[in-house]
Amino acid sequence: MKAAVYKKYGSPAVLKLVDIEKPQPKDNEVLVKIYATTVTSGDTRLRSSNFPPSVWLFVRLIYGLFKPKKEILGHEFSGIVEAVGKDVTKYKVGDEVVGTPTMLNTGSHIEYLCIPENRKKGGLALKPKTLNFNEAAALPIGGMTALFLLQKAKLSKDQKVLIYGASGSVGSFAIQIANAQGAKVMAVCSSSNLKMVKSLGADSTLDYRNQDYSLLEEKFDIVFDAVGMTSKSKAKKVLKQGGQFVSVQSITNPKQEHLEELCKLSEESKIKPFIDKTFLFAEIREAHEYVDQGRKKGNAVIEIVKM
Repeated sequence: MKAAVYKKYGSPAVLKLVDIEKPQPKDNEVLVKIYATTVTSGDTRLRSSNFPPSVWLFVRLIYGLFKPKKEILGHEFSGIVEAVGKDVTKYKVGDEVVGTPTMLNTGSHIEYLCIPENRKKGGLALKPKTLNFNEAAALPIGGMTALFLLQKAKLSKDQKVLIYGASGSVGSFAIQIANAQGAKVMAVCSSSNLKMVKSLGADSTLDYRNQDYSLLEEKFDIVFDAVGMTSKSKAKKVLKQGGQFVSVQSITNPKQEHLEELCKLSEESKIKPFIDKTFLFAEIREAHEYVDQGRKKGNAVIEIVKM
């Protein structure tokens, strides 16, 4: 089977499509034929080892000081169960699934993946019928992060939520989740993405290049930093008394129940991943180059199986 492998840190040129042995599921595992995956900003940061100097050494100690410990990237996927171990009870051959390879020894930039039926970290669920494989592959990471942080901020109906960096993967999900909960959303992004965020349900918009959100007279119950590019001190200027600031820079711990909730919202047509660009597996380098530019709207999908 094919896998996108990187054996050293660097530019997208370090990625190589190679043939490796197809895995066989253990008794407690399912074998998934991957139909689609994504390239996230997390993938490109790991590939390039582009981390702030204050945490660079710490991160390299975790992921590999001199070379990557985990040579296959990819944080989310969709696909079809091809085989199951004898102890598996939740899934059967032919099930369409969506999930994350969290805590596995390989990522999802691969044609086949073996996944334990139950894990403490990471998720696996039946794919929502309302989503195709490309859309479903983009559901877990951005969606679970947005849902976790909005729940942490105690999102509720009729609240006012400002989402900074609303056009990215996490931000695009945060708009839809907040909207589904009956909150009012102001989406902060560049002018070129205003139409997009309005289409996702934003009630109002602000172009950060022309106006500083912290100077607004309007006050919010939640300020959601979806790109790690603003601060709590700045957000406090527009937060109501007792308002909450949450950021993707904080530690998150999404679980299986978050993925299941996302699938439920998708089935109810309340959320849908926004796909910016789709690449073939052979174009994995081009996908990384595109995400490296920092102008990705929503999600960049890799088609492992051509739709």
